[in-house]
Amino acid sequence: MSILKQQDEYILEVEDVKKYFPIKKGVFSKQVGSVKAVDGVSFQVRKGETLGIVGESGCGKSTMARLILRLLDVTDGRIKLEGKDVTTLPKQDMRAIRRNIQMVFQDPYASLNPRWTVERTLLEPMKVYDIGTKNERRDKVSELLNKVGLDPSYAKRHPHEFSGGQRQRIGIARALVLNPKLIIADEPVSALDISVQAQVINLMQDLQDQYNLTYMFITHDLSVCEHISDRVAVMYLGKVVELASKDQLFSNPLHPYTLALISAAPEVNDAQKKERIVLKGDVPSPANPPKGCAFHTRCPSCMEICKVETPVLNEIESGQYVACHLYE
Repeated sequence: MSILKQQDEYILEVEDVKKYFPIKKGVFSKQVGSVKAVDGVSFQVRKGETLGIVGESGCGKSTMARLILRLLDVTDGRIKLEGKDVTTLPKQDMRAIRRNIQMVFQDPYASLNPRWTVERTLLEPMKVYDIGTKNERRDKVSELLNKVGLDPSYAKRHPHEFSGGQRQRIGIARALVLNPKLIIADEPVSALDISVQAQVINLMQDLQDQYNLTYMFITHDLSVCEHISDRVAVMYLGKVVELASKDQLFSNPLHPYTLALISAAPEVNDAQKKERIVLKGDVPSPANPPKGCAFHTRCPSCMEICKVETPVLNEIESGQYVACHLYE
């Protein structure tokens, strides 16, 4: 069953996207294989919602973000922003598209130019897109710094003069400066202290309500995902194995991998602790993924069909999609 519905309610549509990186060997760099970083991923993001993307390191979350931004070209499939296929656009036409898609990076220090002041960092996108007069741009910088909880006088400072949480606030202000329609946040709080994580997440939610922002929130922290997301897509070895609303996923997870992820998440309240599901073995290499279901080598519920046939993402409950032979 296709999970693609009517086009007009989605700001972003990802249709069967694949990204294979070639493996080359020998004097003549002959291709001998491929790393299947993203292997047939489909999902949509509705206007004004937050779609959480979770999974272990190496499952393809960040690669998917770079494909949407066209920092990488897809091997196959289509990515649409408001119905326009960005995978086939000439590079010169991507400039207008990128104004509508901005990114908040994992490392707030590495993503900021250490030689530039905060003011120059925020002014530069407006200069590139010729937005406003000189005074209007400076007013916008002061306004954005206020919005993200920083004093406008900090505009003359450099990134090394700020804490990690403050630098991430600057990264969020930079993402907002062009009034984008979609913000992709790639592990935006994983490098921050717990208390600062809460501040940044609450800030992002407040800004979403104020500007009607749409987020694609990439994380490996399920507690963060549960707090901020409306819907959640679970990825494993380059594929989406479960897609559901936040309430459905955390109250009734269906895929064995999702069950294992949730059972491994730490609980503060001992009364809420669930029995830990320990997965055996390691994540297979994306250069040589197993046949059939990619998860079958570690799945406690593996059947013979799982070893030979790749499951399709089907709607099992209303709005809850699972790629697993247990539900076919």
